[in-house]
Amino acid sequence: MNNTLTIALSKGRIFEETLPLLAAAGIEPVDDPETSRKLILDTNQQDVKLVIIRAADVPTYVGYGAADIGVAGKDVLMEHGGEGLYEPLDLGIARCRLMVAGPEHGGGKQSRLRIATKYVQSTRRFYADRQEQVEIIKLYGSMELAPLVGLADRIVDVVDTGNTLKANGLVPLEHIADISSRLVVNKAAMKMKHARVTEFIAHLKTAVSA
Repeated sequence: MNNTLTIALSKGRIFEETLPLLAAAGIEPVDDPETSRKLILDTNQQDVKLVIIRAADVPTYVGYGAADIGVAGKDVLMEHGGEGLYEPLDLGIARCRLMVAGPEHGGGKQSRLRIATKYVQSTRRFYADRQEQVEIIKLYGSMELAPLVGLADRIVDVVDTGNTLKANGLVPLEHIADISSRLVVNKAAMKMKHARVTEFIAHLKTAVSA
C-alpha cells in the first residue's frame, strides 16, 4: 500500500472539473462516484486510488496522511489553516468568490452586525482586519435564509452566479477573496513519494497551462 498514490476529492463540481486534469496525467476512475457506493475508487492505474469525501474534510485527510494529495477549494483551505500541507498549484477550476452579502437596503448602521456563515475563521479575520466587531453565527446551509427571518444582518458565503442571492432579495456587498480549487500535498508524502508526487504535479501543471 506504501507505493499507492491516494488522491482525495469531493463529489460534484470539483470532481467533474478535476477529471480532465487527472486524465491528462493518465488517471481515469474505473467507477463513477455519482452512481457507485464505494468511497475508495479504483483507477486505470493499479497504484492510484481516489478517496471520495466531503469537501471540508479534504485538508484533514491530506494533512494527517490518510491521502497523499487532494483537491480543495481555497475557501476550505482559508478556513482550515492548511497546517501540514503544501499548496503547489492553483488548478483554476470551480471558480467563485467569497463575499459578504445582505439586503440591498440594510437600514441604519447597527452597533454590532450579526453575520451568519459557515466560514467562521475567514469572516472573523476579515472583520478583525477592518477593526469591526461583529457577532458571528455559525450555520451549515441555506445562508440566504438568515437575513430573511431576522437571524442575521448579513451573510458570508461563496457566490458563483449570484442568482440564489438575487432570488432571495440579497445582493453582494463586499468582496473577501477570489476562490478556486488548489492541489494540496501531504508534507510526508512529498518526501517519501517525491518522484511520484512531483511527476503528478508536473502533469497537472501542463494540463492547467493548456
